[in-house]
Order: sequence, then structure tokens, then C-alpha cells
Amino acid sequence: MKFSPKERELAHWRSLKERADQILGWQTPQGNARADRRARLFREMAKMQSRSVVLEVGCGTGEFAYRIAPHVGELWATDLSPDLLSKCAAKVQQNSPASNVTFQIQDITELQLPADKFDAVYGCSVLHHVNARLALREIHRVLKMEGWSVFSEPNMLNPQIALQKNVPYIKQRVGDTPDETAFFSWELRRLLREAGFAEFTVLNFDFLHPLVPPRWIPFVEKVGLLLERLPVVRAFSGSLIFAAKKS
Repeated sequence: MKFSPKERELAHWRSLKERADQILGWQTPQGNARADRRARLFREMAKMQSRSVVLEVGCGTGEFAYRIAPHVGELWATDLSPDLLSKCAAKVQQNSPASNVTFQIQDITELQLPADKFDAVYGCSVLHHVNARLALREIHRVLKMEGWSVFSEPNMLNPQIALQKNVPYIKQRVGDTPDETAFFSWELRRLLREAGFAEFTVLNFDFLHPLVPPRWIPFVEKVGLLLERLPVVRAFSGSLIFAAKKS
């Protein structure tokens, strides 16, 4: 029996729900540093304000929901997996219980949400799990005019990422879902144009490797900021981040 990508994704996280945080890797000192920076970039690049109505797609276990929620007026945290969504709700309740958060099961490629609703839409490592073309069209649809979307995704030009996403044995060993991939920067630009975004930027970032010893994190973060500015070298960063405006 053949299963659809959506069914494989749900089955994958159902089987790994007790180890989801370990697989996603945000709980380590390196992971925390990377998550803190991403959350800050999401807020800054999406122009989030204290009254913003914000959508997170693919909220996973809630590492970004609880970091974003206290800074916005209303956050909708959504995920395809009910197992991950329940973990997200628990984490938000534990870390930012006073925040205004709505939790919903949603498929990013077929959002059951009204058009022109959100001031900002963001996600971390979500689009490479799904049909990105369909997902970006839906993101464009639910954004308000002049609203911003910000996503970080793995960079296919990074040698480790390329191996991880293209060698089935390695993909399985590290806990990747069967269908996930990564993006080239020019590929994201093309997809954003096709989705209707006329104003956008795609940047290389993140040279903080998950295996960097904790005591070296501050130093590696500083070096990473320099590498992100160097032509050619920055092309091999671990991640890409884009900000796209609906106009």
C-alpha cells in the first residue's frame, strides 16, 4: 500500500513523538542559542508588533511559539501533527502562560483559514517537508496586504545538509522524515515569485554547528556573523532565511 507524503509525515512523528524534542535538537545549549536567534530574526524581519496577529505554521513542539507569543497580540500555532501540537500547547503553557495563543491542526498546503487575516506568518524548517509551491501560495493568501512572511530552511549547498537530505541511510539515522529535502537560495527566490511575492530577500545564515562545545558557542556565533558577510563562504551556511512581503 502506498501512502501520501502527508500520511508518511504523520506516521513519522507519531512513531517518534516521545523523542521529538531530541530529534529536533533545540534543547541542547547549541540548539537553544540557534532557536533564540531564529525567534529574534522572525520577529524583526516580519515586523511583528505588540498588536500583531501572527500565524506559525509547523509549530512542532513549541520552541518558537513560546518565544514569539509574549511579543505579539495574538499567535495562531498550527501543525499537521496532533502529537506535536499537544506538545506545543504544553510548552507554551509552561513557558508563557499569559500569552494569547490559539492551537489548531492545519495543513500548510491547504490552510483552513480566511484570506488576508494575518499581519505575519513564520515557520522554522517547515517548507522542506511539504510541497513548497502550494504552501507559499497559501501563506500569501492568508497574509494581510503589506504583511510579511519569514521562514528559515536548510541550505542544500551546505555539504552536511546535502548528504543528510539525499542519502537515505543517513536521513533515517538522523531522524529525518522520508520526504524532506532542502533548498538552494535561487530555488526559494523562484518559488516566492511564483507565489505572488514581489518584494523579498533570501539570506544565508547560521554557522553554529550543533556539535560545537558549549563553552565555544559565544566565539563561534561571532565568527559566524563574519562568515555570513563573506562572499562565496556564506553560500555554504547551514540555513537560509527569507522575508517576503505581500504587496
